[in-house]
Parts: sequence; structure tokens; C-alpha cells
Amino acid sequence: MRPALEQIELRRVLAYPTETVYGFGGGIDRDSVDALIRLKGRPKGKPFLLLIAGGDMIAKLDLRLPSYATNLAARHWPGPLTLVLPGGEKRVPEALRGPEGGIAVRWTPHKAVQRLIRAHDDAITSTSANRPGVPPAMSAREIREQWSAAIARGALRVLDGGTLAPSQPSTVVDCTGRAPRVVRPGAISAAVLRETAPRLIGDA
Repeated sequence: MRPALEQIELRRVLAYPTETVYGFGGGIDRDSVDALIRLKGRPKGKPFLLLIAGGDMIAKLDLRLPSYATNLAARHWPGPLTLVLPGGEKRVPEALRGPEGGIAVRWTPHKAVQRLIRAHDDAITSTSANRPGVPPAMSAREIREQWSAAIARGALRVLDGGTLAPSQPSTVVDCTGRAPRVVRPGAISAAVLRETAPRLIGDA
């Protein structure tokens, strides 16, 4: 755990397992976000989501939970639900703000990543660990094979969590408007989400 934490503190990129696929991420400061953008080759305007390890981190990020988002979070967090939330202007770099105007956040249920986030004492960024056009990595070995040069120069470190079982991606719900709206279908269906948020727009 300590080497992984040091990588984040050095504002470099860490590859780590999640409940869905391996992710790339790091701190939410501008230098760390820039390092992630460079490594991933990500076009500007396509932000990363944030992983948290507790509801208290929402307030720390200066994000706001509309009442329906509070209900969704209470029912489905920690779990495969990503909420796009308003706020964060004082705390989160604009590069992490999506086209809806919000910040995408998920409370991960992955125990090792929860411990890492708690040790870091802040949210970490997350994006799938893959090159454009290549499926997201499901094992540390895949990352080491695809990103050997970045690992060799220290730009990337891998937290090995073994080979992950195939799973659906998280469902993404935009919570910046008057009613929640499905942005990306995923592991939690619209029917299940509507049990908590009846005004949900879209299908999942």
C-alpha cells in the first residue's frame, strides 16, 4: 500500500483494481490531473470521475447532493453507481468537470481501493486503464505489457489486485438538473433506480 500511496503523493499515475476494471488515477490536484491526461492521451473536455471512500468526502469536495441524489446514494453506495453532482468550484479542478457541468463521483466498494483513498485522505481520479480502442485491462499483467515504458520511467506504478471477474460498468446518473437522468446504462437498471428516484429520465 505504501508504494501506491507514494505514487499518488508524487503526483504520478497509479494503476489499481476496482469493482469493474483496472483504473488509472491519482490525486485531484492540477499537476496530478495533467499527468493522467498525458499518460492516457485523453482529449480535453472528456473528464475523469472521482472515487471516494465515504459520504463525508462529498462535503470535503464541496459537492452538493440534491435530495433525489441523497436517496440514490443512500440506497446504492458503495456500489456501481456514478453520480454527476453540482458544486466543487472551490475544490475540484475544472478539467474534471463534465459537459453537464458537474463532477462524476462514485463510492467504490473495492476494499483495497477504499483503504488507499482513506490513507490518502482525499478522493482519487479514475479512468479505465487502456489505450484508445483497446478493451479496459482486467489484470495487472495486461497493464505491464501495454505500458512498460511508462512503468520503467516511473510515470506509472501498478497496484496488483490479480485478475478481475468480468462485470458491467457503473450506471452513470446526471444529478445536476431538477430530475436525475441516465447518462450511461450499467450495472444498476433504471427500474431499480426508479424505486428510489421515480422521476428518473432515461433507461439503464
